[in-house]
Amino acid sequence: MTEAIKRSLRHSVAARWTSLLIVSFTMLCGYYVADVMSPLKPLIEQQLKWTSAEYGFFTGAYAWFNVFLGMLIFGGIILDKMGARFTGILSSALMVAGCAVKWWAVSTHSLDHAVVPLLNVKAQVMVASLGFAAFGVGIEIIGVTATKVIARWFRGYEIALAMGLQVGTARIGTALALELGAPIGAYFKAVGAPVLLGVILLTIGLVAYVFYCAMDRKLDKTEEESGQSSEDEEAFRISDIREILSIKGFWYITILCALFYSAVFPFLKYAPDLMVQKFHVKDSWAGAIPGILPFATIPLTVVFGNYYDRKGKGASLMIIGSLLLVVVHFIFTVPFLSHWTVALAATIVLGFGFSLVPSAMWPSVPKFIPHRQLGTAYGLIFWTQNLVALWGIPYLIGYVLDRFCITGTRVVDGVSSPAYNYTLPMVIFTCLGLLAVVFGLLLKREDRIKGFGLELPCREQ
Repeated sequence: MTEAIKRSLRHSVAARWTSLLIVSFTMLCGYYVADVMSPLKPLIEQQLKWTSAEYGFFTGAYAWFNVFLGMLIFGGIILDKMGARFTGILSSALMVAGCAVKWWAVSTHSLDHAVVPLLNVKAQVMVASLGFAAFGVGIEIIGVTATKVIARWFRGYEIALAMGLQVGTARIGTALALELGAPIGAYFKAVGAPVLLGVILLTIGLVAYVFYCAMDRKLDKTEEESGQSSEDEEAFRISDIREILSIKGFWYITILCALFYSAVFPFLKYAPDLMVQKFHVKDSWAGAIPGILPFATIPLTVVFGNYYDRKGKGASLMIIGSLLLVVVHFIFTVPFLSHWTVALAATIVLGFGFSLVPSAMWPSVPKFIPHRQLGTAYGLIFWTQNLVALWGIPYLIGYVLDRFCITGTRVVDGVSSPAYNYTLPMVIFTCLGLLAVVFGLLLKREDRIKGFGLELPCREQ
């Protein structure tokens, strides 16, 4: 047997980076759909007559099944037991189906004036929410799968850089959603048009993942031939969940993740409307400034991921990123800072924070969780993130806007919709950032005590 055959496929630079490209593209398609409704909020209020509370209800639906049915936890266990091929195709198919249901709900007139009994919710809002909830299961599980895929292919190599690039590439989807959602909706005069584009992109992403599965099978074969598959030979056990939950550092990083993303993802859902209401940006360009954020993170995740690989300081990077989050949301809180250039500068700074924390957080988990438990560990982290950041906080912000922040009425193209003061929601986001800093400091202290190696370079471990 030649040396070339004995070496695992993951030792090939081209193979490693091709696998990263494929899973990142599938995530990009998912991120587009996850955020495409954000710049459409003014159009949704005008055409579909949704209130902010109904929009918050819909946005929070993303996490319904993940949180209340525990689908993310089950997804992580399925990933550890069934592997990345089965789990990735299943979750990609769920994304396509869920987005298709959402598109139908916001495009059809068959649900007009219908109300769901007992819940007193518009049928259109409920059906769109159910579709978004099914999509949410798919995108979150594919996110867990992609993270474990990268950990497998890049362990001992550029793992932090690879995870940072995956996050940065996926956020191109967010940028496309924020930049193109409103113009496409305005051009076609239909909320459903940019959502239909999402259905098409997700289908392409599913096909791309099928190609990855062929690479994954080849990786299995080369690792069997080279005798390097021993790490995964010990099967996952349900009792492993107890072991994971007994690690204090796991709890700190999980809570930090939930708090940090609570001040980012819900903010992005409302940021286009914030640009219209406070910074007086035109409705058709509501997503232009928030859309800069994902583009700003792409080069920064490369820089910070490479720094963590070579120099370490993972816990410190998470603390600094959380501090930047506090600064940005405080700026958005100040009422008289209402010129669009302030929003632009703050969004760019937010890009630094939004790059620092994920670039350090996701590669840190494999430092204290065995590879065979990684799917479940990431699933538990994502479940907590869904509970707080993707369900609870979006709904809270929508409720606060409708209950405390309506200041009058604005008229666009002869159609009236509420005018809002976003000061109170920005205060909430600032407080969440402060709490993230606290848990970052706790994580750094726990690392010193237990020696996880979070402050050490990834390539040394």
